[in-house]
Amino acid sequence: MKELVRPHRLAPGARVAVVAPSGPVPEERLQAGLDVLRGWDLDPVAGPHVLDRHPRFGYLAGTDADRAADFQNAWCDPSVDAVLCARGGYGVQRMIDLLDWEALRAAGPKVFVGFSDLTVLHEAIAGRLGLATLYGPMAAGIDFVKNARAQEHLRATLFAPETVRTIASGGTALVPGRARGVTFGGCLCLLAAECGTPDARSSARGGLLCLEDVGEETYRLDRYLTQLLRSGRLAGVRGVLLGSWEGCSDYAELRPLLADRLGALGVPVAENVGFGHCEGALTVPFGVAAELDAASGTLTLDEPALR
Repeated sequence: MKELVRPHRLAPGARVAVVAPSGPVPEERLQAGLDVLRGWDLDPVAGPHVLDRHPRFGYLAGTDADRAADFQNAWCDPSVDAVLCARGGYGVQRMIDLLDWEALRAAGPKVFVGFSDLTVLHEAIAGRLGLATLYGPMAAGIDFVKNARAQEHLRATLFAPETVRTIASGGTALVPGRARGVTFGGCLCLLAAECGTPDARSSARGGLLCLEDVGEETYRLDRYLTQLLRSGRLAGVRGVLLGSWEGCSDYAELRPLLADRLGALGVPVAENVGFGHCEGALTVPFGVAAELDAASGTLTLDEPALR
């Protein structure tokens, strides 16, 4: 796995587009998130369909075509420096094949921020555009709107990435050791769901895999991990970082499963690293070279996440 092209950091006055590729967005939270971005001296602009709701499937933010168009237009707008997702939920898999990837590539590198369901776009942007991305809080998310740690870590990553080259949240080692590689990953259930799709990685060789999930029973997490193992997608991985498991089974029940499924890889595994669906989630860049120290729960980037 090779390092990807890092987009440029943001500067005061930069225009950022907020889009909703997945689930419906509460208007009050969107407005609160836009206010936060304005407070950072950014110029946020919401996509035309960001507050839409699908006419038949209420779990989607508008039609597939409209969600794809908002993302496409935001990315291809030369005045836009970054594309931030409003929230997760479900829906990216339905719209991703409607995107014109040649046009997106021609538009050049941009900052992309999102997590959870946006795992699908992280993988596609890495594979099709060769760009590093940011797995972090979303503009209409509760954590983004109300949590100072989540806000400040994302803000530092966007404006002064050299100040957050070491990502540390006091995590511990499930499997001790150090490892070097290129970061990738996201929400476990989405990575498993990507198996067999055009954007599925053939392997994780040379990678540092970041995993987290939300609201899943232990047997389902077992199934997702086993699917990734059986498919060969974890072959060659050099280390694993485990984030939050909010709303999943008690961690005392979940931990033995993670040790059972991931311990057999024979690589360092850090747990409780503090990214994902947890309160105060840290922003983790994907597609960058880094060193994992599982014992201290730290990820140290070779270079800042953004240029």
